[in-house]
Amino acid sequence: MDNTDFLNELPNMVMELPFAVTVCDTEGIILYMNDRSISTFEKYGGAAIIGTNLFLYHHGAAATKLRELLDTSTKNAYTIEKNGVKKIIYQSPWFKDGKFAGLIELSLEIPMEMPHFVRL
Repeated sequence: MDNTDFLNELPNMVMELPFAVTVCDTEGIILYMNDRSISTFEKYGGAAIIGTNLFLYHHGAAATKLRELLDTSTKNAYTIEKNGVKKIIYQSPWFKDGKFAGLIELSLEIPMEMPHFVRL
């Protein structure tokens, strides 16, 4: 597969990744959800929430952190456990033509006990 074919397939690859990918703009409007993100947020409407604002679903400390990330174009990473499933959440700014364009969140299931290696 050459580079052009790969780039053309990239949207399909991301859509079917085994972890959630959610993208918003600088105001918190959801622009994109892959299949896993859609299923993760099914109780809120799944794909129907694309085009809505993340602040409808984030309150209290979560909303404060989201506002901070959008205001400062910074990243955030943490782990969470819910219903016996542990995940790492990685929220990062994304850029278009060098200008802050919003946030992308990756949510990956991880083992409860996960090895950590320090490489020299």
